[in-house]
Amino acid sequence: MATGRNGPIAALDVGTTKIGCFVAVEETGGLRIKGVGHQVARGMRAGSITNMEMAEDSIRSAVDAAERMAGETIREVYVSVTAGQPASQTVEVEMSIGGQEIGDKDLIKTLKEAQTGYKPENRTVIHALPVGYNVDGNKGIRDPRGMFGDQFGVSMHMVSVLNNHVRNLTTCVERCHLGVAGLVSAPYAAGLASLVQDEMDLGVTVIDLGGGSTSFAVFYDGEMVYNETIPVGGTHVSNDIARGLSTTLANAERMKTLYGSALVSSSDEKEIIDVPLIGEAEHHVANHVPRSMLVGIIRPRIEEILEIVRDRLLASGFAKVAGRRAVIVGGASQLAGVQELAGRILDKQVRIGKPIRVKSLPDATEGPAFAVAAGLLSFAVKENFNEQLSGNLLEKTPKNRLLRIGNWFKENF
Repeated sequence: MATGRNGPIAALDVGTTKIGCFVAVEETGGLRIKGVGHQVARGMRAGSITNMEMAEDSIRSAVDAAERMAGETIREVYVSVTAGQPASQTVEVEMSIGGQEIGDKDLIKTLKEAQTGYKPENRTVIHALPVGYNVDGNKGIRDPRGMFGDQFGVSMHMVSVLNNHVRNLTTCVERCHLGVAGLVSAPYAAGLASLVQDEMDLGVTVIDLGGGSTSFAVFYDGEMVYNETIPVGGTHVSNDIARGLSTTLANAERMKTLYGSALVSSSDEKEIIDVPLIGEAEHHVANHVPRSMLVGIIRPRIEEILEIVRDRLLASGFAKVAGRRAVIVGGASQLAGVQELAGRILDKQVRIGKPIRVKSLPDATEGPAFAVAAGLLSFAVKENFNEQLSGNLLEKTPKNRLLRIGNWFKENF
């Protein structure tokens, strides 16, 4: 059954530590989840594929579980993109309309000109988002249709990734006998899943703290205006613990989950943790450390990640546009103290996000770790909705549906 408004919509979140697959159907009032599958990611590093066969097996297992639960056969999926050195750039295009009324054809002609004129070398454009229009120099226009003017322009936010990363990712998915309906930037999907409309309009930063990478996006005036990825995430915290306490990665992950925190507590010195040493038989050698030692390993790495995000945001020039709010999603956001520490470092009001636009999510998948997968479904609905409204005026590229009409098509979100 193909992806579309009359059939199930499938989302595939390909992360460094987990592969998640959601199957949903559209109903009155929103999306309803029919099937969920998630699997430990293998053959992945920092969001990129390092072993095609292992990654393929992980994707197959996640998709198979979702298909069985939904009772559907998936043909196409919307796939998240977290690596490939994503680049964010705003392109301005202006055209003369000779005092005529602006209609759909003028709008689409301008959007098409912006996209055809932007061809970065060795990169694939995965998003071309209209973020603002201007008529005779008047900016901040959301819907220019019906207006009159001599000069009509559009600002397009282009997101591109390296061609080879796109090839590797799409090839791996296609080897699982699945078509790629679209590629979606992970922080964009996270924002569509977890942000309320007022946050998108007033300005907000979405931070996806993943396993192998951390990506963030700025939303303003209802649309994503900037995004970036840094190759540091939750697995780096686990690696620090394993090295610092001479234990296995599995034990490090367990201790991080059970006892870890990004904030210092007065009781940390008194609380003792049993740390099995690497290479030793379990409990053969007793190694007891205070919880403060664990926190002392975790906190610097989380601080480093958040400080890099803060510095990159300032360097991008979008810090003021981003406002005073930040929403954190991703598996690493569930670590105790991350919200408070992020508020201090970013100097923003911070909340932990979770999927808010899908129904019937199982308890295990309704948290921030699955925001990207849920956001892919929201993107698919938005994409299909835009295509239906624009009709046959839009031309489609074979792999990426890039030509979309702008911000006024977001009433459902």
